[in-house]
Amino acid sequence: MTVEAYFEICVDQQENYHEIRFWHYFSHHQSMKHIVKILTLLMAISALWIGLLQTSILPHGHAWLLPIYFIVSLGCYGLLMVGVGLMTFPTCPREGLLLQQDIDEAKEHLKQKGIDINSN
Repeated sequence: MTVEAYFEICVDQQENYHEIRFWHYFSHHQSMKHIVKILTLLMAISALWIGLLQTSILPHGHAWLLPIYFIVSLGCYGLLMVGVGLMTFPTCPREGLLLQQDIDEAKEHLKQKGIDINSN
């Protein structure tokens, strides 16, 4: 990195300092909103479960098992989302080329140091 490029990065960082602080503040409040949503959903599910325990809509034995069914369902959903994410994982050809260049540079550097590299 040249001195000019480093200086441009530093100047750019100073100009965007207030913008970065704003987005940090905003993102913190977004995560708090997310936590509130999750807690509200958990409270609603708990109220529904307690309501089902109090009434006789479902057999009493089945109503006690609903939290376990819910946790198992969340686990299955999580595994499904991981599987879908792995199947649709994006390829990054540009980054692959950059990584290959880094590997070639490292091999060349090690050869210059006298270390034998076998490319099997």
